[in-house]
Amino acid sequence: MMEFTKDELRDLTIAFIVLIFCFAFATSGFNFQAFISCLPIVIVGVAIGSILHELGHKFVAMKYGCQSEFKLWPLGLLIAVASSFFGVVFATPGTTRTYADNLTDEIDGKIAIAGPMANMVLALIFIVLTAFLYPLKSYSVIFELIFLICAIGFSVNSFLAAFNLFPIYSLDGTKVLKWNMGIWIVIMAISGIMVLLSIFIGAESMVQLIIGV
Repeated sequence: MMEFTKDELRDLTIAFIVLIFCFAFATSGFNFQAFISCLPIVIVGVAIGSILHELGHKFVAMKYGCQSEFKLWPLGLLIAVASSFFGVVFATPGTTRTYADNLTDEIDGKIAIAGPMANMVLALIFIVLTAFLYPLKSYSVIFELIFLICAIGFSVNSFLAAFNLFPIYSLDGTKVLKWNMGIWIVIMAISGIMVLLSIFIGAESMVQLIIGV
C-alpha cells in the first residue's frame, strides 16, 4: 500500500489543479464557456494520466524498498502555465524523487520506465473504450462526451509517454537509456508509433479501422 506524506499530498493536489487549468486553457483560450465545457475531458483524459505517471514511479520505487516522494517543480509549473497560452502544454509540474542508499542503474531505470508505461497502458485502455463506445455515441450526449474523453485520453497519454522517454535533462528516458538501451529503443518506438497514429490517423479513424466501419 502506498503511503503519502502531507507535503506530497499537497504537491500532488497543486499539480493536479494546475494541470487541469493549463490543459483546459490551452484548449479553450479565453472562452469561459468553452473552458468549463472541456473540464471533464481534461480531468479524466489528461490530468489523471499525468498524476498516474508519477504514482507509477512511486509504486515501483516502493516495490524495491526505496523511499519515494513527489515534489513540485516550481519552474515546471511556470513552464506548463506559460506554454498553455500558446495552445500546448509541457507538463512538467514536478518529479517523483527516490531515496535509497544503493540505487543501481537497473532499479533506477525500472522506476523511471514505470511512469511512461503507466501512460501507455492508460492510452491503450482509452482506445479500447473508444472502440466500445463508438457505436453508442450517436444515441446519447453522455456517450458522445465519454467517447471524446477517451479519444483525447489516448492521444494525450501517448504523447506523455513518448515525451518523458526522451533522454534529455531529468526526463525518464535518461535513466532508462542508462539502464538498458534495448528496452529504451523498444518502448520509445512503441510510444512514438502511438503518437504518430494519434496525429496522422486520429483515435476515431483508428477505431473505425479496428471495428471495420
